[in-house]
Amino acid sequence: MKVRKGDRVHVIAGKDRGKEGAVIRVLPKVDKVIVEGVNTVKKHQRATRTTMQGGIIDRDMPVHVSNVMLVCGQCGPVRVGHVIADDGVKTRVCKSCGAEL
Repeated sequence: MKVRKGDRVHVIAGKDRGKEGAVIRVLPKVDKVIVEGVNTVKKHQRATRTTMQGGIIDRDMPVHVSNVMLVCGQCGPVRVGHVIADDGVKTRVCKSCGAEL
């Protein structure tokens, strides 16, 4: 996957198309990411010992990784490429301007 935790992403498909947010969590086994403030649902939470307060809470649900694009600081939403440096380190780069992501 080209998206990592902490990356800034732009949603390109779905009910939250056009929103941007930071990746909170990456789920590589199912090719999904959880983005802050995107795909929020209301969940009915029962009061338990760990959560004393019950009620309706807002929760961010996973979005498929194909529905988000990484955001470059200069270009905005871009495709991601990889470059291997002389010392063997693989880095992600912006396909438009070539800047490191």
